[in-house]
Amino acid sequence: MADSITGKLMRHLNTAHLLLPLRTILSLFLMAGVSQDIYGQAFPEPKGSVSTLESKGEMLNTLPFITLRNKTGSSKAAKFFGDERDTLHAGYCDLSRTPLKILKPLAAKAPFYIPENIVKLEAIRELSIGDLWRKMEKTSNGKGPILYSHGFYMDFDRSCKRASMFQKSLGLAGRFMLFSWPSDGAILNYTRDESDLYWSVDPLLTILTEMISRFGAGNIDIAAHSLGTRGVLLALLRMADTKKANKPLIDQVVLIAPDIDTGIFKQYLPLIRPLARNITIYVSDNDQPLALSRQVHGYPRLGESGRHLQGLSGVEIIDISDVPVRSLSGHVYHLYHNTVVNDLSQLLNEGKPAAQRRGLKQTGENYWRLQPSVAD
Repeated sequence: MADSITGKLMRHLNTAHLLLPLRTILSLFLMAGVSQDIYGQAFPEPKGSVSTLESKGEMLNTLPFITLRNKTGSSKAAKFFGDERDTLHAGYCDLSRTPLKILKPLAAKAPFYIPENIVKLEAIRELSIGDLWRKMEKTSNGKGPILYSHGFYMDFDRSCKRASMFQKSLGLAGRFMLFSWPSDGAILNYTRDESDLYWSVDPLLTILTEMISRFGAGNIDIAAHSLGTRGVLLALLRMADTKKANKPLIDQVVLIAPDIDTGIFKQYLPLIRPLARNITIYVSDNDQPLALSRQVHGYPRLGESGRHLQGLSGVEIIDISDVPVRSLSGHVYHLYHNTVVNDLSQLLNEGKPAAQRRGLKQTGENYWRLQPSVAD
């Protein structure tokens, strides 16, 4: 049965163009320019080792990770893992965070995101996967762990920085883990990233199965962004094929700006819906990368707002279109907009369904619009 369901879906997903039209390529270059991860990129990186950070007024943040990337042999933390496929590796990313005090007043008032910190990946500490799980069992304080899968155009250094920002802004330290599949981190390698993502599905299923075994059925959460949501969908389909559960195996499944064909998602939603207590989908009509993805694939993406979302039952849809855009791409709102972060915090930290969360206005049976805050 696994081959029939997953194989059929893979045939659907592999219809992306191998050669992008020139107009789309130029658009991708423009998008690369406006959506560059300025979190720790726009300013000179701090000097010094991890051991000297505190004496220089810098803060150290630790991020657990599991990755399928190859080791490059480089001694530099930012280049320690590459973009080739490999076996599972696990450990901690140590990131320094240097406050930019001079920009803090401006950042609070600006209508767009301005970084308040310089972030640098200082070191990588490898651990066995078993040791990493045992440490998380101690640090999670009885709360379920959250596995986060990044999207397209993410090398390891950038994925650690963004995941660290997500972990910090939501206060998830101790129970948050990055799953870094071997994205190239190259703007023109979208179809190669798709292939690497599909290759990563079986290892992702193994990780999810281990998490359920260690922390208990219904006690883990999954959050994914953009192209990473497609890998989560495939892994859940494989899980639905192999596990016939009497109760949900996952608490929260959170799909942020999902780069998934909406029609395909509708077909397979009935199969994955019983696996989770709640599935939340964040959408927007201001998401420029998803608009480009629609051009490439020919069909609306699940993370775009619109009539194509009608008929999605058993999920909660959160439309953030009314919230002012804080990043130029409109695609990374889970990182750069406090109003969105606050809603995600109510979901992941308090376990509240949409009907109980502050700041949401219900406009349909399972559709809510996130309302701008006073600060917006």
